[in-house]
Amino acid sequence: MKIHTIAPAPGAVTPAKRLGRGIGSGLGKTSGKGHKGQWARSGGGVRPGFEGGQMPLTRRVPKRGFKNRFSAEYSVINVGDLQNFQDGTVIDLELLVNAGLVKKAMPYGLKVLGNGDLDKKLVVKAKKFTESAAAKIEKAGGKAETV
Repeated sequence: MKIHTIAPAPGAVTPAKRLGRGIGSGLGKTSGKGHKGQWARSGGGVRPGFEGGQMPLTRRVPKRGFKNRFSAEYSVINVGDLQNFQDGTVIDLELLVNAGLVKKAMPYGLKVLGNGDLDKKLVVKAKKFTESAAAKIEKAGGKAETV
């Protein structure tokens, strides 16, 4: 193989448009710019999003919401939802995801909230417990273990 024999793949390189080279080329006379107007002029045209002086869409639509980049996102479950498990079950985030009680495992882990009642002896492993959740688990004879 010699350097002068190397060529790009077929179709990879398209020839340049030769504008203003006669009627037969299909790009003669106005060179594909039509007749007169802003777009036919040299350096013509407007910036993206410009609507001819009308208030642009990006400024007409109100700004909404705020996403805190530093917020800690937990997978959340209530104590009442743990009532379905058998006595002595060790409950962690993976088990809850497989059971379908938590949609997905969030980066900061599991947080157990105190809504609902519990009367089963369960071992619950989570990153965080609310005071009421921990109290209800302990009262039922279970354990609230912080992972």
